[in-house]
Amino acid sequence: MKNLIVDVKNLFVRFGDFVAVRDVSFTVSRGTIFGFLGANGAGKTTTIRVLCGLLPASDGRVIIDGIEFTPKHANEIKSRVGYMSQRFTLYDDLSVAENFDFAAALRDIPRDAYMAQREKLLNFIKFDHSPKQIVKSLPGGIKQEVALCVALLHDPEIIFLDEPTAGVAPAARKRFWELIRELAAQGKTVFVTTHYMDEAENCDRIALMRAGEIIAAASPKNLKQQTFGDTLYNFTPRVKNPVMPPSEILDIMEPYGRHYHIRFRDGIDAAAQIKKFRTDFEIKKISPSLEDVFIRLVEGQNR
Repeated sequence: MKNLIVDVKNLFVRFGDFVAVRDVSFTVSRGTIFGFLGANGAGKTTTIRVLCGLLPASDGRVIIDGIEFTPKHANEIKSRVGYMSQRFTLYDDLSVAENFDFAAALRDIPRDAYMAQREKLLNFIKFDHSPKQIVKSLPGGIKQEVALCVALLHDPEIIFLDEPTAGVAPAARKRFWELIRELAAQGKTVFVTTHYMDEAENCDRIALMRAGEIIAAASPKNLKQQTFGDTLYNFTPRVKNPVMPPSEILDIMEPYGRHYHIRFRDGIDAAAQIKKFRTDFEIKKISPSLEDVFIRLVEGQNR
């Protein structure tokens, strides 16, 4: 389809006898923010490395910006994508300008085009430090913004961000996501992994990955609806030692501070149970969060 920038069909990645990615299929539309969620070791980074042309697929079909992944097309794919890994990707002992210079040399970007793009990108992040400043002296959030700029230096159509805000302060995370939304508004496609469920709410579409497989893919709103419907309740204890609902009637019960998020098993009369436990709990129906979805699908009882 013309509007698709990523089209993956039946992707497998094997390392010897170990299958890291198993029969994965999904698509990503241009100009959208696509979230890739899963526990550590789920296969997210391996999949991203294939999509960036850094790792060959064992089986399956991968098309990036109209180019099908084959060994002879790997460099062409690399020229169309930007990649910011989960580890800090700049050289701490070099200045900001030297990091840009190095990346431009690797990409063989003409000097005039490079200088114009560098200025544009530093203005984009509102960089108010000297380009001569050594990277290790910058605050963590600013470092990540500069790393984003370096990944965008060759003006790719799609940018892959692998846990870009891990270990960054909340205010800096918020600022980084403002930049991501602005990139999408400019028509760039952003493919991002994160462990922060509040960040994932910003995505237009999300895929959940577990043990090398995609187990669900939809918008945040639809993921919540498909997973819980309108059957999630918040239980807040009224007394010091409340009588807890027995596990045999519960589909899910997860602690949230002093609260519990509870869903009754199908076939259980929820109204009757709520009436029974109102003495010990304040109970109200709630809208599920992406964290609820993640716990249930990735870490929950139906694993």
